[in-house]
Amino acid sequence: MKDVAIHRVGVRAALRPRNEPFWAAPLGTNQSLGYRKIDATRGAWIARRKKDGARTYKALGAETETFGFAEAREAARKWFADKDQGITWDSTTVADACLAYVKNLKDRKKPNTAHDADKRFERTVYKAPLGKVLLSDLRKHHLRTWITTQEMTPATLERTFTAIKAALNAAVRNELVSVTAQQAWVGLELPDVPDNRRRLFLDLKQRKALLAAAKGGLRDLMEACMVTGCRAGELTSALRGKFDERTGTMQFNGKTGARDVPLTPAALKLFKRLAENKEPSAHLLVRDDGKPWQHSDWDELVKDAAKAAGLPSETCLYTLRHSFITESISGGVATLTVARMTGTSIQMIEKHYGQFVHSAALKQYGKIKMI
Repeated sequence: MKDVAIHRVGVRAALRPRNEPFWAAPLGTNQSLGYRKIDATRGAWIARRKKDGARTYKALGAETETFGFAEAREAARKWFADKDQGITWDSTTVADACLAYVKNLKDRKKPNTAHDADKRFERTVYKAPLGKVLLSDLRKHHLRTWITTQEMTPATLERTFTAIKAALNAAVRNELVSVTAQQAWVGLELPDVPDNRRRLFLDLKQRKALLAAAKGGLRDLMEACMVTGCRAGELTSALRGKFDERTGTMQFNGKTGARDVPLTPAALKLFKRLAENKEPSAHLLVRDDGKPWQHSDWDELVKDAAKAAGLPSETCLYTLRHSFITESISGGVATLTVARMTGTSIQMIEKHYGQFVHSAALKQYGKIKMI
């Protein structure tokens, strides 16, 4: 077919609409750029590549004021280069990249990290609009839209976005998409919003309502968090052999290392029940199927229980830790004791619970006669 001077605006305007694109002179051996005339005023760019007798096509996008012949030619050349390198980005979506990332983690014997990432993607990517976007079409506005539609705490949003970026970077390394696709996420920052999770406090009535809305392993996990103030990971990794019923203590392992915690009467009663008929190496807290909790297994379950109890949607296991620390300090327990029991520092207590510390101190001073 005769080459058409589609690089000229006047020539494109005079073309008649048809399904078959008008093709320009080849950009290289078996590489062509075409222009499909949609109607009297609209058109779109398309690239064509021939190899081993087969033709493959790539829709580059509609003609606009900012995407004319020069921009389409550059996009076509990038596509040709990627195809020559064996990059298979044409039909790979963001969800595909996330699935491949999880599989790779499992293959590398990182089951916990794989499970955590898979759960995050399951909630926010696989069935979401972002998951359906082709890697080749991914732009910053897709990720910004995803960020603004997520209902999660800033810390959870950051961890989830980090996992998504890790999956996208892996797709680039594995040549599922061109390195130029990184422009969509490199330098993209999350909004600076307050972490309302730290402010949400559940009083005794609300905590009882939350427990009443749950059962089985979830109820045990939430109750353990309520009566110890421990982090979720410290509780789900707690072993029977670390519980000493004689001294009423439990050894937890967390981000600050191992610590021996004296259990409150309520906690001791719970841990005695959880420890019944279990071997020293067994987990005290398990799911309903008897298997150990994996990271994020409880997130949706806690949300469902909170909804059933009529509690704020921000309610999570961390809310129970926050409530324990708040109640302890407000009740006059020494800051150092609270810090040691919950595995944090006095500085962090002062930073996030300073108002309660000062209020409790004033109450104690009110009982002392100075003059």
